[in-house]
Amino acid sequence: MSIVHKATLTPTKKEIFGAWLATQAWCEGDLTGTIGSYRFDDPAGRVGIECVLLEVGESVVHLPVSYREAPLDGAEDFLMATTEHSTLGMRYVYDACADAVAVRALLAAALTGATQEPMDVYDRGRLVERRESVVAATGTGSWSRNAVPHFDGVTIRSHGAETRVDAGSFAIVVKRVVDGSDADGAESIQVAWPDGAGSLVGVRHL
Repeated sequence: MSIVHKATLTPTKKEIFGAWLATQAWCEGDLTGTIGSYRFDDPAGRVGIECVLLEVGESVVHLPVSYREAPLDGAEDFLMATTEHSTLGMRYVYDACADAVAVRALLAAALTGATQEPMDVYDRGRLVERRESVVAATGTGSWSRNAVPHFDGVTIRSHGAETRVDAGSFAIVVKRVVDGSDADGAESIQVAWPDGAGSLVGVRHL
């Protein structure tokens, strides 16, 4: 289960995502809306992991993001912004492709066939809502959770409309712009939303 706090963020997610996307050469057009998102959990409960689908110009953009309580060492170039969360305080918002915790969560989901976490909304420590998501994400693999290897860090090999990340003995491909083609990989995360579907994260063994 992913815990979502009923809170305000300053700046907002839309402001953060819009400003960051405007600096990316692979992204064309302005952010006009949010379709929805899916989440996978950090087993340690320290890092928030969210993959957001956005309407940008004429395209759908897939944006994996991680939220941290402190700066991530070595990832200065992948910091999107900081934001003040009215419940959790200062949060550091990263491109999740540079965050080993987030990458391992995506890898594990693809390899084990996991489905996205339900989103439970809390207000001042009390559960107030289980939020329905318009986005559905499911991994294709059948590994056991214990078989998914650990790794110390990640290396981004390419950073564009299709980002490749090397993590241990695996390559993870993340599609940033939905273009009708599937992310390359023997296993994947299949994502569906009201107006489309596709393999947006692919995994293959190096």
